[in-house]
Amino acid sequence: MNEALERAKERATDGNAPSPAEQDMEAKKRLDIIDGARRVFFHKGFDGASMDEIARAAAVSKATIYVYFQSKADLFRALVEADRRQSAERLFEFDEADADVESLLRRIGVTFMNMMIRPNHIRLVRMVFGVAEKFPAIGQTFFETGPCHGGRRLAELLQRQVELGRLDVDDCQAAAFEFFNLCQGNQVKALMFGVSEGPTPEDIERTVGRAVRVFLAAYGPKDKPAG
Repeated sequence: MNEALERAKERATDGNAPSPAEQDMEAKKRLDIIDGARRVFFHKGFDGASMDEIARAAAVSKATIYVYFQSKADLFRALVEADRRQSAERLFEFDEADADVESLLRRIGVTFMNMMIRPNHIRLVRMVFGVAEKFPAIGQTFFETGPCHGGRRLAELLQRQVELGRLDVDDCQAAAFEFFNLCQGNQVKALMFGVSEGPTPEDIERTVGRAVRVFLAAYGPKDKPAG
């Protein structure tokens, strides 16, 4: 039996927690498996990918994969979660002290769109659509760690801008999703369904520019009536 599997079973029965070094090693091994799975899933799709191929891509045994993941669906769900959280964090790499709200929203919008049109993102979304009915937990994971997480992060930013008097928003959560939807226009859908090769940087700049103007027209600070 695989040594990693033996160690995992021993810890489960004797109650001994792994040392920090073992935790680091296991975390790296888990990431190695996810990276291998990413290559196979993106090349073969969910149904076409096999655990044997994933094991070869990750340079581990199939038994080792099952130490960390219960099934192929569980592994794909972990991949979705890792990719969506990483993308959401990258989206919000900015200076929160920036007083230029229009410029800040433009940067967020352009970064968001550049992530949305990445070939691997399109492949991942298509795969999630294909498996969500059979494995609803995968669809839920994608939604919670992608759109919902990004919406919450943007809502926090909007709330801060409201507190500083730079925006006038009554529901920051709803406004965050409205902004993301405005930034997409019809460009992501056209790419998703294969009727477009994707927007150019100029297309993205124009669409995001319109989104920012519409958003600020609705939620820019309102002048208080005189007197």
